Amino acid sequence: MDREGLAEFLRLRREALQPADVGIDPGQRRRTAGLRREEVASLAAMSTDFYTRLEQARGSHPSETMVAAVARALRLSPDERDHAYRLAGYNPPVRVARTDHPTPALLRIISLLDTPAQITSDLGVNLAQNSMAIALMGNQMRGEGLRRNMIYRWFTEPDARARVPAEDHPSHSRNYVSTVRTAHSRTPDDPEANALVDGLLAASSEFAELWAEHPVGFRLESRKRFQHPSVGLLHLDCQYLTADNLSERVIVFTAAPGSPDAEKLRLLSVVGDQFSGVTAHPADEPG
Repeated sequence: MDREGLAEFLRLRREALQPADVGIDPGQRRRTAGLRREEVASLAAMSTDFYTRLEQARGSHPSETMVAAVARALRLSPDERDHAYRLAGYNPPVRVARTDHPTPALLRIISLLDTPAQITSDLGVNLAQNSMAIALMGNQMRGEGLRRNMIYRWFTEPDARARVPAEDHPSHSRNYVSTVRTAHSRTPDDPEANALVDGLLAASSEFAELWAEHPVGFRLESRKRFQHPSVGLLHLDCQYLTADNLSERVIVFTAAPGSPDAEKLRLLSVVGDQFSGVTAHPADEPG
């Protein structure tokens, strides 16, 4: 526990919070900047003495429940709350709020891009693709149940690997297992995460072998290769943007202007995905 750091952080956030922010009448005379300590203590349902000791870097170690109560009283943002937990010596609570529906703002972002872009969940479910992503990788929005998950399809359906060069398959497999392991460790009681892991362990010996090696971490690949049936091999830069809810990622593929790969992307924008029969997707419509 960083007592001095927590004390300073709480004091600064208390002084920055105004009475009106928490529905308190400021009254006629107010010499204290921001809220008073007794006001924060009341909002957090704890004694003024205990809260005062926190700000003075003394007293007992606050419990996780008390840290959460102070965070609510001080109206801390999710990032500020997580920081307070770490200063108090705790791991922050999980913030993942998984959904089958992509955030509208993220949909607008990928619809405005003239390069392949898609939205995936932290478990590998494709939530949306723009038309360029469909042209590059095919329609990833298909399937029911576990087959909706691109990682599940990677390990169970041979055609899921068709547009990735064979020599890249081992690295993709390891990265996918690392991604699943990381998401599963954040939400070990989540039914969707457990169903995915159980399904993959039962269906794929390759996944089971890699899972046993315990790889961890969402691997941010800066370059990816695609073997497209119309335009051939593409080397694309890959950028990941993670949403505030931590369960959605925007993945954007680009090529250097004037490069052969940029020309191949231009051709893709013309021919679309002739092999799946898909030329557009609702994600192309802002809203």
